[in-house]
Amino acid sequence: MNRYITIFLLSLVAIAIALTFTSVGVANEEITVGGPAPEFELTDQNGQLHSLEDYRDQWVVLYFYPKDGTPGCTTEACEFRDNIFAFRDLNAQILGVSLDDAESHKAFAEKHGLPFPLLADVDGETSTAYGVKTRMFGMTVAKRQTFIVDPNGNIAKHYEKVNPNQHSAQILADLKELSAAP
Repeated sequence: MNRYITIFLLSLVAIAIALTFTSVGVANEEITVGGPAPEFELTDQNGQLHSLEDYRDQWVVLYFYPKDGTPGCTTEACEFRDNIFAFRDLNAQILGVSLDDAESHKAFAEKHGLPFPLLADVDGETSTAYGVKTRMFGMTVAKRQTFIVDPNGNIAKHYEKVNPNQHSAQILADLKELSAAP
């Protein structure tokens, strides 16, 4: 009988988790691979403004994540950190984006030695423009999704399902393929 209670309780937990991942607002229907990436202007952990236009003529790995310091977000950020030189060799800039503020990003970046900008989307406008703003466990956050933006400002690839442990390596492999294409 204990086994059935455990299965029942796990089912309830799964349903509760699924219900917490409801979207906030309407996803931007104009976000398509091959189409233009939405522009933005956001502040990083050091108070510097960044816009997509700043990175014309190079690849941009624009990764959205829910929250500084959480296990999956830390793993994902550290995987990008550990491969930073491979990304630089491919002329790619990594930009992390969450709804956390610049102070939270600063502490997170310093604690883990992150050598790339973490952009503070505190009003959620950029997350909404990219269709990743959602509610999770009662908080408004960005879904863990990534966009590769090509040197011309178009979306080359969109990752809707991200495994933090393998994502950096997957992005590197895809960037090598994309940058080799004519």
